[in-house]
Order: sequence, then structure tokens, then C-alpha cells
Amino acid sequence: MDSRLHIIAGFKDGGSYVKDLYVSLPFRVVSVGQRKSDNKLYQMVMSSSPGILVGDHYHLNIELEKGASLQLQSQSYQRLFNMKDKAVQELHVKMEDHTSFAYVPHPVVPHEDSNFQSKANIHIGKNSQIIISEIITCGRKHYGEVFKLKRFQNLMQIYHENKLVIRDNVVIQPDLIPINCIGNLEQYTHQGTLIFYTTKENVDKNNLIETIAEWAEQHKEEMEAGVSAMEDNGFVVRALGHGGELMYNFFLQIQEILWSLE
Repeated sequence: MDSRLHIIAGFKDGGSYVKDLYVSLPFRVVSVGQRKSDNKLYQMVMSSSPGILVGDHYHLNIELEKGASLQLQSQSYQRLFNMKDKAVQELHVKMEDHTSFAYVPHPVVPHEDSNFQSKANIHIGKNSQIIISEIITCGRKHYGEVFKLKRFQNLMQIYHENKLVIRDNVVIQPDLIPINCIGNLEQYTHQGTLIFYTTKENVDKNNLIETIAEWAEQHKEEMEAGVSAMEDNGFVVRALGHGGELMYNFFLQIQEILWSLE
């Protein structure tokens, strides 16, 4: 199924709003920020499908006009079902100057023989910031499907002034790269990545990294996490663990402090 979602976040009278919205099956988008008082836009992406099926091609297009702030939320864990071929998702985000975008979705659950390819291209403007993450689980562990997927790939590319500033490529293909080998996931069953990048000049990157490292230390019995600073104002958080819920809540905690930056 070819499925499309297109959101344009506008900015008017000091607040962000949905300027335009188009969805096709199985997508649905609802507002979830009615109780917020920060004049930012909060939208939840929902789906009438139980998961991503073979042949599905998702086209997600997000645009933020100057001054707009948009936080996307997911409805639930994303299941990738058995596939003879593959499924594809393309995310395109265009951010004008003075914008903020955040997307910290629930974990992905790849079923046995699933094959999924995801690609994100993000263009960020001046004095702007982006928070985006992904958590990959081992599959349905209680069904004995521990990394029995065919292949999973998520390629993320962020551009500023038409220059590639971040490229992150996560590939899991157990038949080629043993998942438990040294340098891969080893004994862990869940992997998470959160990317924060900003073109603002007044962000105290080092202080943020220290705060996140302290939070990670509190969960060291259940999860290992590290933060890598970028040359510019940004960083990448990597996490390994045995459960998706703890990692997801950890990323939400990070999102909360980053989202409040002015």
C-alpha cells in the first residue's frame, strides 16, 4: 500500500498551528497538546493498520514554516510483519529558520523474516533544532523470535544550508553480521539512538551532555548509554538494553529538556 502523510506547521500570532494536513490510509493525525501553554504544536500519528506489511511504502512529509515548533508523537510500538519482499518508509522534513522539530517514537518490533528500509532526509534552517530518535527491539522475544528478521536499515541524513552535517546508518542483518559478536549488540536485545542537532548559538552542549550522562548512570543496571558530542552544537545518544520501555522513557526524558530550550 502506498500511504502518505503531509503536515505543514505554520506560525501566527506567537503560536504554532496546523496550516495544512493530508493523510491517506492507514494514517490519522490528532492534536494532543490542548493542555500545553507554550504555544507549540503537538500532534500524534495514529494508524488503523496493526503494523507495516510487505509492499507498504510510507511517504511522510513534514514542513515547518518560520517560527513554528512541532512535536510528533507515536501511538504505540511499530510492528514489522513477515515479508517475502520488503517495506519502505521515507521521511522528508523541511525546517525553515527559527523552528523546532521533535520526533521520539515508540520502539520498532521486527517480526520473523521482516525486511524494512527507512530513510530520512532533514533540512534544518538557521537558529533551529531537531530531536529525533529510534529504538529497535529484538522482535517478539516471548515467541522465540530473537533477531530472526531478514534485514533492517534506517538511514538518517541531516542537512544545513545544503551541506550534509549528520549521516547515521543503522543496519541489522543477522545472516551477514552476527548480532551477538563483539562490536555489535553482544548480549543486549534492544538498541536506541537519539540525535540532537541545533543551529542555535546559545546552547550549552557540554552541560546537556553531562546531565544526560548522569541520568544514564542511574539506569546502568538495566541499560548502558553513552553520549557522543559533535563538532557543531549537537550530540548522539546511543543506548543498549534488554527492554524497550525503559529506553523509550529515557529518550522522552531527554526530549523534555531539549524541547524546552529557547
